[in-house]
Amino acid sequence: MTDDVKRFFHNIRKRVAGLNCIIITDRDGVPLMKVGDDKSLGMIMKPSFHTTFTMATEQSNKLGLGRNRNIISIYTGYQVVQMNKLPLLVTFIGTESCNIGHILALDQQIEMVLDEVKVAVTET
Repeated sequence: MTDDVKRFFHNIRKRVAGLNCIIITDRDGVPLMKVGDDKSLGMIMKPSFHTTFTMATEQSNKLGLGRNRNIISIYTGYQVVQMNKLPLLVTFIGTESCNIGHILALDQQIEMVLDEVKVAVTET
Protein backbone atom coordinates (compact mmCIF):
# COMPACT_ATOMS: atom_id res chain seq x y z
CA MET A 1 0.00 0.00 0.00
CA THR A 2 1.14 3.51 -0.58
CA ASP A 3 2.69 5.59 2.14
CA ASP A 4 -0.26 8.01 1.95
CA VAL A 5 -2.72 5.26 2.83
CA LYS A 6 -0.59 4.09 5.74
CA ARG A 7 -0.19 7.66 6.99
CA PHE A 8 -3.95 8.22 6.75
CA PHE A 9 -4.72 5.21 8.94
CA HIS A 10 -1.93 6.06 11.41
CA ASN A 11 -3.54 9.50 11.79
CA ILE A 12 -6.98 7.97 12.36
CA ARG A 13 -5.55 5.76 15.09
CA LYS A 14 -4.04 8.81 16.79
CA ARG A 15 -7.24 10.87 16.51
CA VAL A 16 -9.75 8.31 17.80
CA ALA A 17 -9.37 7.83 21.54
CA GLY A 18 -9.23 4.19 22.56
CA LEU A 19 -8.57 2.86 19.05
CA ASN A 20 -5.92 0.14 19.35
CA CYS A 21 -5.60 -1.35 15.88
CA ILE A 22 -6.76 -1.02 12.28
CA ILE A 23 -6.51 -3.99 9.94
CA ILE A 24 -7.18 -3.94 6.21
CA THR A 25 -7.73 -7.34 4.60
CA ASP A 26 -9.02 -8.66 1.34
CA ARG A 27 -12.36 -10.48 1.35
CA ASP A 28 -10.57 -13.78 2.06
CA GLY A 29 -9.08 -12.42 5.28
CA VAL A 30 -5.54 -11.95 3.97
CA PRO A 31 -4.04 -8.98 5.85
CA LEU A 32 -2.81 -6.17 3.62
CA MET A 33 -2.01 -3.63 6.33
CA LYS A 34 -2.02 -3.40 10.12
CA VAL A 35 -1.74 -0.19 12.12
CA GLY A 36 -1.31 -0.30 15.87
CA ASP A 37 -1.02 -2.86 18.62
CA ASP A 38 -2.38 -6.23 17.56
CA LYS A 39 -0.54 -8.53 19.97
CA SER A 40 -3.33 -9.10 22.49
CA LEU A 41 -6.19 -9.55 20.04
CA GLY A 42 -6.08 -13.32 19.60
CA MET A 43 -9.05 -14.52 17.54
CA ILE A 44 -9.56 -11.20 15.76
CA MET A 45 -6.18 -11.55 14.10
CA LYS A 46 -7.10 -14.87 12.47
CA PRO A 47 -8.27 -14.78 8.84
CA SER A 48 -11.35 -16.81 9.75
CA PHE A 49 -12.64 -13.88 11.83
CA HIS A 50 -12.49 -11.58 8.81
CA THR A 51 -14.04 -14.05 6.36
CA THR A 52 -16.97 -14.46 8.75
CA PHE A 53 -17.80 -10.81 8.06
CA THR A 54 -17.98 -11.54 4.34
CA MET A 55 -20.33 -14.48 4.93
CA ALA A 56 -22.52 -12.47 7.32
CA THR A 57 -22.74 -9.66 4.76
CA GLU A 58 -23.80 -12.06 2.03
CA GLN A 59 -26.47 -13.58 4.30
CA SER A 60 -27.82 -10.16 5.29
CA ASN A 61 -28.28 -9.32 1.60
CA LYS A 62 -30.70 -12.24 1.41
CA LEU A 63 -32.95 -10.54 3.96
CA GLY A 64 -33.81 -7.91 1.38
CA LEU A 65 -32.54 -5.02 3.48
CA GLY A 66 -29.85 -3.97 1.03
CA ARG A 67 -26.09 -4.20 1.22
CA ASN A 68 -24.60 -4.41 4.70
CA ARG A 69 -22.07 -1.61 5.18
CA ASN A 70 -20.81 -2.14 8.73
CA ILE A 71 -20.92 -4.66 11.53
CA ILE A 72 -20.28 -3.53 15.09
CA SER A 73 -19.42 -6.15 17.70
CA ILE A 74 -19.02 -5.41 21.39
CA TYR A 75 -17.08 -7.85 23.54
CA THR A 76 -15.82 -7.81 27.11
CA GLY A 77 -12.99 -5.32 27.09
CA TYR A 78 -13.06 -4.23 23.45
CA GLN A 79 -15.19 -3.29 20.45
CA VAL A 80 -14.83 -4.20 16.79
CA VAL A 81 -16.11 -2.16 13.85
CA GLN A 82 -15.89 -3.82 10.44
CA MET A 83 -16.48 -1.76 7.31
CA ASN A 84 -17.47 -3.33 4.02
CA LYS A 85 -15.28 -1.75 1.35
CA LEU A 86 -15.34 -4.65 -1.09
CA PRO A 87 -13.06 -6.08 -2.22
CA LEU A 88 -11.54 -4.89 1.06
CA LEU A 89 -12.56 -5.18 4.69
CA VAL A 90 -11.46 -2.56 7.21
CA THR A 91 -11.50 -3.69 10.85
CA PHE A 92 -11.14 -1.26 13.75
CA ILE A 93 -10.43 -2.66 17.21
CA GLY A 94 -10.76 -0.40 20.21
CA THR A 95 -11.24 -0.43 23.93
CA GLU A 96 -14.70 -0.67 25.43
CA SER A 97 -14.75 3.13 25.69
CA CYS A 98 -13.65 3.75 22.09
CA ASN A 99 -15.92 6.20 20.24
CA ILE A 100 -17.58 4.11 17.53
CA GLY A 101 -19.47 7.11 16.19
CA HIS A 102 -16.18 8.84 15.44
CA ILE A 103 -15.01 5.82 13.44
CA LEU A 104 -18.28 5.60 11.50
CA ALA A 105 -18.14 9.32 10.70
CA LEU A 106 -14.89 8.71 8.81
CA ASP A 107 -16.59 6.34 6.34
CA GLN A 108 -16.49 8.61 3.27
CA GLN A 109 -12.87 9.63 3.86
CA ILE A 110 -11.86 5.99 4.20
CA GLU A 111 -13.71 5.14 0.98
CA MET A 112 -11.80 7.79 -0.98
CA VAL A 113 -8.41 6.78 0.42
CA LEU A 114 -8.98 3.10 -0.38
CA ASP A 115 -9.98 3.65 -4.03
CA GLU A 116 -6.46 3.09 -5.38
CA VAL A 117 -5.97 0.04 -3.16
CA LYS A 118 -9.22 -1.48 -4.41
CA VAL A 119 -8.03 -1.15 -7.99
CA ALA A 120 -4.74 -2.86 -7.15
CA VAL A 121 -6.49 -5.73 -5.32
CA THR A 122 -9.01 -6.21 -8.13
CA GLU A 123 -6.29 -6.33 -10.81
CA THR A 124 -4.27 -9.08 -9.07
